[in-house]
Amino acid sequence: QVHLVESGGGVVQPGGSLRLSCVASGFSFNTYPVSWYRQAPGKERERIGFISNDGGSTAYANFANERFTISRDNFVNTVYLQIFNVQFEDTATYFCNVRVSQRDYWGQGTQVTVSS
Repeated sequence: QVHLVESGGGVVQPGGSLRLSCVASGFSFNTYPVSWYRQAPGKERERIGFISNDGGSTAYANFANERFTISRDNFVNTVYLQIFNVQFEDTATYFCNVRVSQRDYWGQGTQVTVSS
């Protein structure tokens, strides 16, 4: 059973930084790319970027190129999302995603609230 658990969210001040984690289980983690998405209140879910199975390649949406970094540690089945210089518009629920056997799997999400 594929299982994804995000953590690391919370309340952060503008200009701060944080690192979100996504711990995976139930599949061969090191053979699949993983994506990060976010969904702000009242908005559609949007893709932030993804990382290849070995961590050697990443790609980001235009809005994420400057302040977001995705990394992974295949020894602990975890993908990370670092957000630098957090802005009010980063307030959202953040999800990790993996596609296994043509099916999309999501975690429950972790909430990030940017507040001064």
